[in-house]
Amino acid sequence: MVERKSPARKAPKAVRDTWGKVRAFALGMPGAVEEFPWGESVAKVNKKVFVFLGVEDGSWPLGVTVKLKDPEVHAHALSCPGAEPAGYGLGKAGWVRVPLEEKGAPGAELLCDWVEESYRVIAPKKLIAELDAQ
Repeated sequence: MVERKSPARKAPKAVRDTWGKVRAFALGMPGAVEEFPWGESVAKVNKKVFVFLGVEDGSWPLGVTVKLKDPEVHAHALSCPGAEPAGYGLGKAGWVRVPLEEKGAPGAELLCDWVEESYRVIAPKKLIAELDAQ
């Protein structure tokens, strides 16, 4: 279970920087848009969420939630410190929440790889072809 933080506490700068890089990467994917359902940032493609980015106001620990279909990649993500299957039944569909403030949390490059995999699971083939052409 994720502990709720005091809204006044911000994540360390390095963690916020990692989160910012992952957010920018996600929003740079073909057709990606940012929306704020439930008060948190999500990146969507074709009206479907491909990464939950959470909130940056310090009310919750920073983290990302991605859908990982590849069994090895899914297991690797779950082996990260504090990682867990996503709540609300999403974990059963391959969604993994990876906290960024844990010691030993993955870096931006690996997180971006996972965001891309999640995007590829959700995005239509036309946009995946556009991504591959870049």
